[in-house]
Amino acid sequence: MPGGLVALLDDVAALAKLAAASLDDVVGAAGRAGTKAAGVVIDDAAVTPRYVVGLTPDRELPIIWKITLGSLRNKLLFILPVALALSAFAPWAVTPLLMIGGAYLCFEAAEKIVEALAGHHAEAEVAEIATPVELEKRQVAGAVRTDFILSAEIMAIALAELPDASLGMRAAALAAVAIAITIGVYGVVALIVKMDDIGLHLSKRPSAIAQRTGAFLVRAMPVLLQALSHVGVAAMVWVGGGILLHGLEVFGLNAAPHFVHHLAEVAGHAVPFAQGFVQWLVGAIGAGICGMIVGAAIVGVLHLVPGKKAAH
Repeated sequence: MPGGLVALLDDVAALAKLAAASLDDVVGAAGRAGTKAAGVVIDDAAVTPRYVVGLTPDRELPIIWKITLGSLRNKLLFILPVALALSAFAPWAVTPLLMIGGAYLCFEAAEKIVEALAGHHAEAEVAEIATPVELEKRQVAGAVRTDFILSAEIMAIALAELPDASLGMRAAALAAVAIAITIGVYGVVALIVKMDDIGLHLSKRPSAIAQRTGAFLVRAMPVLLQALSHVGVAAMVWVGGGILLHGLEVFGLNAAPHFVHHLAEVAGHAVPFAQGFVQWLVGAIGAGICGMIVGAAIVGVLHLVPGKKAAH
């Protein structure tokens, strides 16, 4: 009996070591995949704050929580199983689906730019919505819809970093990436949109430094939120254009992607002390121009559809 107990304990110890090694592998894979997706994560954080425009302060955090749950649902219940299934049985379908999502992001950004140039403002549209419940539903639906495209890109980038991993390892790593990125992004978003409340609280403290800091935050937040709204639109067209350029490369249509890459390299060599940043900036501008062309074309086509203009 003692010998059998020792053997059992040895088996348990071996299983524990295997589980620990597997956990280390998952964490490592998730870390590599999450790092690659950092660019889209930043875009996601920039896009979301504009969806709290027109909401009362007491509803901002509940709305962000609803968007957070919607984002987790997007990643874990829809995108993760579909991504794993496509990577196993139809890897050829991943790029076309991502390009469709990229085109949607370009369309949404281009439509907002066209509406702004035409004098249409989101704040005025928000003010026309009859009830707070209707406004919240619209804002959450819009945010979750945009998040779905950005989340799909994040998960696709993460999945590409795990080509040799087993199905279970890929699933665990993608789930870890999905949860960590969602909590990180929407935690930052919650901090941003409540910064004015933090500033108001600081302005009532007895410390002169706290009061000045609080007053600065209260004054700065409207400017920051407006800037983030513009950054969010730019991020959508940049990410969407980048997805389309990458898709063209995958299908062997290299003219536009190679032209953008060439311009980025030339610009980088011209500014050697900031080569990496300049290459990134020129590449982002090139992707944004590509995205605007595609988005504007889609907007133009949709506005020719009978009833589309009337709906706006």
